[in-house]
Amino acid sequence: MPARKSLTPTQPVEPKPSAVPAAPPPPASLPAVLQPPAVGPDRPGLVTALAILTLVSGMINIMAGLGIAIGMTLSIVLLCIAPLGLLPVVLGVFEILYAIKLLSPSPQPVRPNQTIAILEILCFVFGNLLACAVGVLALVVYSDPAMSLYFARVHAEG
Repeated sequence: MPARKSLTPTQPVEPKPSAVPAAPPPPASLPAVLQPPAVGPDRPGLVTALAILTLVSGMINIMAGLGIAIGMTLSIVLLCIAPLGLLPVVLGVFEILYAIKLLSPSPQPVRPNQTIAILEILCFVFGNLLACAVGVLALVVYSDPAMSLYFARVHAEG
């Protein structure tokens, strides 16, 4: 019977260094509006996530409210119900203004806006389930201890 060869190498194999180039730093000439928002120890990631969700919900509420208002005004029988589309539009404007404050590169003195969250939840009446989900998520996020500290710190600084 022939002798088996050893499968272990006689010399240690050294790993090759990876030749991945480092990403260039962003140009300093970009205006502050075009630079990504600061995410780090100053702003929890939940703030950015909540701001983006609130911004999207606001835009959808404006479109839904205008759609309801236009749809209702086109119907002569339901002409008196057309002002119902005003609520989602007004809520959408407030959502966008609040989201802009949350996404601002320099933290603005804001508090958790539970009124907007509750009105978002009530948007299920208009068929906007996304706004309803964003409102529930906002109330859950507002109860997070890290978020409470962030809002307290930002409000104290402003």
